[in-house]
Amino acid sequence: MEKPKRTLGAKVEAILFMHGEPVTMKRLASLLKTDGDKIKTALEALRHELSNEGRGLDLVIHDERVQLVTSPDLSSLISQLIKEEVDNKLTPASLETLAIIAYLGPCSRALIEHVRGVNSSFILRSLMVRGLIERKPDPKRSSSFLYQPTFEFLNHMGIVTQDKMPEFEKYRELVRSYFEEGEKSEDDR
Repeated sequence: MEKPKRTLGAKVEAILFMHGEPVTMKRLASLLKTDGDKIKTALEALRHELSNEGRGLDLVIHDERVQLVTSPDLSSLISQLIKEEVDNKLTPASLETLAIIAYLGPCSRALIEHVRGVNSSFILRSLMVRGLIERKPDPKRSSSFLYQPTFEFLNHMGIVTQDKMPEFEKYRELVRSYFEEGEKSEDDR
């Protein structure tokens, strides 16, 4: 059976879902190799579809940027989920993400997701709510953020600086060599 061809709106929705943070309309147009007017039309259609079908998601459009968010009327449900997440122990996935940030930070969400192999937006949000990590604007890319351990995390671990993490240089070098090997194999193609 042949798969149905995806609409521009479906492609925009997928990008916004995976990115998890505001994306400029210009970036969407560039990624999807189309013009801004078609992106605006697709966004309005997606916004209409989300609101009229009683879905759990909504679109926020502001200053030529757009983000897929949970519907405001579901805020109590989301608050309950976040409260339970904060009240519970860290999951293995949260610990994995925290370790990546502790050893590689400041690092981008794209790098974290590349290392983990899965979308990490909810875990990142949970770790920020717990005060274990913080995000700051990426000086190289204005629409992106970098994640790093907080002072509170370092204090809780009993260390004064991030480079005092156990076997810090060993693990940083291991990751560096992993990425260098990946770049070499791509160059060989």
